[in-house]
Amino acid sequence: MAIKNPPHEFPIERTVPGPRSEASAPASVTPPPLACDAHCHVFGPAESFPFSPSRSYTPPDSGIDDFFALQDRLGLSRAVFVQASCHGTDNSAMVDAIGRAPQRFAGVAMIDDSFTDDDLAHLHAHNVRGIRFNFVAHLGGAPDMDMFWRLVHRVAPLGWHIVLHLDAKDFAQYSSVLDDIPVPYIIDHMARVPAADGVDQEPLQLLLERMRTDSKCWVKISCAERLTEGRIAPYDDVVPIAQAVVAAAPDRILWGTDWPHPNLVDMPDEGHLLDLLGRIVPDETLRNQILVDNPQVLYEFGS
Repeated sequence: MAIKNPPHEFPIERTVPGPRSEASAPASVTPPPLACDAHCHVFGPAESFPFSPSRSYTPPDSGIDDFFALQDRLGLSRAVFVQASCHGTDNSAMVDAIGRAPQRFAGVAMIDDSFTDDDLAHLHAHNVRGIRFNFVAHLGGAPDMDMFWRLVHRVAPLGWHIVLHLDAKDFAQYSSVLDDIPVPYIIDHMARVPAADGVDQEPLQLLLERMRTDSKCWVKISCAERLTEGRIAPYDDVVPIAQAVVAAAPDRILWGTDWPHPNLVDMPDEGHLLDLLGRIVPDETLRNQILVDNPQVLYEFGS
């Protein structure tokens, strides 16, 4: 298997806060059976799953037991764990979390050229169905693009997809990259467009046009708490942006909490985020499609 992160010396200095200790139950949205949180993470516990030596932040432990409690409170059934940069390419914590409920959970890994075909087969057997690349500046910027393409073509035969974490200001420059990706790809967090710039801003319009014209393009309507002006609730300015995204390609929309919200100061209440989805998508049939049917297409839960 790929090299694991070396163990820590304790105590570890945490550089970012953790999530709220307890989410509210949603007040206006009742999730349907099999509803999915399609973007969340597990961090540690560091004693068992060390963080990457090259990480840009060190979060508090937010492990699978904490996540089970969150799902119970929100009324959700399924989840997609997305590997975060603080664990680097050591996907052990994510694989362990998936293994706790393999009929309910799937994953998106981070990999590099050290991964063998056997490593990829191991991840596939543990419900991993995609790989993620960070392009955002505060997490280290764009990957080596030669390696990017090598990895994209290596996972394509597995039927995996590609997850891209981009800054809005950089969206236009990666247009040709998106054109050439041969498999479905997901744009995280609505391309991080700043809500204060409104629905007419160029990065959002480019994203909407791509969604309408490229059937491989999926988008997560997540992280309102990062897109809103001032980064505090109630996130009203995000609603019209997310509604425009949903209208562009409703069958290629995912929703997630982004729990445990790395690198935030003002932590959102996940129950409020689920209620926000109700404001973005008031039609229950469409909302249930986003929570159940759309993630099933990519992650084949229970199969």
